[in-house]
Amino acid sequence: MKQADIGLIGLAVMGENLIMNMESKGFTVACYNRTTSKVDAFVEGRAKGKNIIGCHSIQELADNLAKPRKVFCMVKAGAAVDAMIEELLKVLEPGDIIIDGGNSHFPDTIRRTKYVEEKGLLYVGTGVSGGEEGALKGPSMMPGGSPAAWPYVKPIFQAICAKVEDGSPCCDWVGENGAGHFVKMVHNGIEYGDMQLICESYQLMRDLLGMSDDEMHEVFKQWNTTELDSYLIEITRDILAYKDKDGSALVENILDTAGQKGTGKWTGIAALDEGVPLTLIGEAVFARCLSAMKADRVEASKVYARKIPAFTGDKAKFVEAIRQALYASKIVSYAQGYTLMRTAAKTYGWNLNYGGIALMWRGGCIIRSVFLGKIKEAYDKNPELSNLLLDPYFKETIEKLVPAWREVASTALAYGIPAPTMTSALSYFVPANLLQAQRDYFGAHTYERLDSPRGQFFHTNWTGHGGNTSAATYNA
Repeated sequence: MKQADIGLIGLAVMGENLIMNMESKGFTVACYNRTTSKVDAFVEGRAKGKNIIGCHSIQELADNLAKPRKVFCMVKAGAAVDAMIEELLKVLEPGDIIIDGGNSHFPDTIRRTKYVEEKGLLYVGTGVSGGEEGALKGPSMMPGGSPAAWPYVKPIFQAICAKVEDGSPCCDWVGENGAGHFVKMVHNGIEYGDMQLICESYQLMRDLLGMSDDEMHEVFKQWNTTELDSYLIEITRDILAYKDKDGSALVENILDTAGQKGTGKWTGIAALDEGVPLTLIGEAVFARCLSAMKADRVEASKVYARKIPAFTGDKAKFVEAIRQALYASKIVSYAQGYTLMRTAAKTYGWNLNYGGIALMWRGGCIIRSVFLGKIKEAYDKNPELSNLLLDPYFKETIEKLVPAWREVASTALAYGIPAPTMTSALSYFVPANLLQAQRDYFGAHTYERLDSPRGQFFHTNWTGHGGNTSAATYNA
């Protein structure tokens, strides 16, 4: 019997679809699930007649794999991954490769890469984005870990991933240890921001302009032919047109409380650890937290009656202003996300290819959009670009969009429509001279002067009785 090219553990929706994808690209796949009845049901059902080998133990899985063995784990992030690694180490040999395709937290992947390499094996932590459809038809994949593993998994990963117009695969090596999962985490954080921006646009149209779901469907349909052309705009268009059994818009019958798996929160925590102002994504995470407090919000609504004045402006003109504000905010969100990746790369010693990351996100993943092509162009022109907003295209674009953006933000505030991500993005540029003076006043934390070289610090005895001793650490 032919040995399998790769093994996969975990027959939930993503795992099954990845197996079907790999088999369709000419690879023989061995599969295992802790509940072995799932293996039998899969092999006798969806996988029947295909080059898929069902296994009833991890040892049987290892015995059916060509060397160096490659085992792709699609198990729940956290303790389950560590437990699976221990099980695999009992049956694998030096040189074999363990792959974690779940949403693992990147510090765990850093730790696991070191641990598995110390045992003589190789480890890959890969982000996989695109949901169940992406897993089946072509996801975006962001692998990192042991560089020596890449030549062995590259043919499989690049065969099954999404492709852009010119055939380039939406998968390339990201970097050492936890780099792949870090980039996937930032992708998910940006996804939170994109989704919240779209929700705020929807709420402005619905609650302020009084537009019906059918009218908003037409707006999103038109927006998807502009710079906003993307998967999330596309599905929003379709959601708004979807009718419930009684003919009403299904979306209006859905309880307004949202879930989250934690990757957005991790992105915010990483930004705080790195000192990067990830304000828009932070607001998007908090918006989900607030939505989860449904009972509290219902009680508050009884005390604080919500009255939205009638909108007296030009509706069509304001809809276009919302589109421009959405695009401007989206640019800021990606700029913040890329700044976080650049800062973390220095902290962890990763050599990230920022244009390549934009290419990986161009297809297959949830945030795929035409706009990412502009980001790739920016980093192709200048790989050392410190902030996306300094690229000529984005600088010129933002300057054009700012008037409409300010109009939407001020109108939202004036009429009482929440727009936390749009307004926080507009506040990305803040002065800090007074703030540093305050820090020096109460804590002698020193400051730099406009008329002196960077790196030269000063302290003022503001009260006249504070003395001239300054704090040892500027960043206290």
